[in-house]
Amino acid sequence: MWGRSEGSRLPRTEEHERGTDDMTGPSPAERLVDLLNLEEIELNIFRGRSPHESLQRVFGGQVAGQALVAAGRTLDEHRPVHSLHAYFLRPGIPGVPIVYQVERVRDGRSFTTRRVVAVQRGRTIFNLTASFHQPEPGFEHQVPMPDVPAPESLPKLADEIREHLGTLPEPLERMARRQAFDIRYVQRLRWTPEELRDVEPRSAVWMRAIGSLGDDPLVHTCAVTYASDMTLLDAVRIPVEPLWGPRGFDTASLDHAMWFHRPFRADEWFLYEQESPIATGARGLARGQIYDREGKLIVSVMQEGLFRKLGG
Repeated sequence: MWGRSEGSRLPRTEEHERGTDDMTGPSPAERLVDLLNLEEIELNIFRGRSPHESLQRVFGGQVAGQALVAAGRTLDEHRPVHSLHAYFLRPGIPGVPIVYQVERVRDGRSFTTRRVVAVQRGRTIFNLTASFHQPEPGFEHQVPMPDVPAPESLPKLADEIREHLGTLPEPLERMARRQAFDIRYVQRLRWTPEELRDVEPRSAVWMRAIGSLGDDPLVHTCAVTYASDMTLLDAVRIPVEPLWGPRGFDTASLDHAMWFHRPFRADEWFLYEQESPIATGARGLARGQIYDREGKLIVSVMQEGLFRKLGG
């Protein structure tokens, strides 16, 4: 588990070299772990860094992942996270540190509850409630994983965009080099209005962290929390506009909920199946199910996003 004062550093491995920008720089997995690692500045108060990026707001998955780290760091014993419920209240400012204040709501025999408030420049931008559960025996059932192509048979996201555009615009090229996750869409990306006609509001991607994340379960849980916000709202947008073309809408996450069903590793392939049951009133609802390579349902996700037409 992350230490309480020193930053976590992962050992160099061949897995790390898969995603290293150069032979001396950190891998994407190392950068992700460093981003999720927090400085404890007082009892129940942590500070996370927010990288300078060419974005209008801090990526929501980063804030959710860091908030969950803060909650997990206040437990006296390891218990797996079983659920989280969060609201994105204000856009975070890139480059400005975020302070996470943790309230120890409950420490029971089976369940532990934490409430986290994220503050930036004196204003609350995000809050999260997380519940941790001591594993217990019980009956089991699940819906089956969809029958989809293996990730190795699918193009990487950056390669698919390059194939269509001929080259990646510099902002996308920079993002691709620093991306912490290998993302592969199960269905080829659509680029024209004709291709979007009669498309159902669904999407599915294979994902895995680019490099080893070590063996701490909390690291993997927070990494999947980070990743869960990357593509979920695709299911809302996909019938309306190309996912990686010019945007016609200003999009923002409003709230986010996750349930963690089984242990998993975020640096091994997982399938993220996503669908949108409704979009109305400038809001779209999306739900996702995450399966491991063996077909076990490991995480369920719900999110609502804001979709405001640009120039409207």
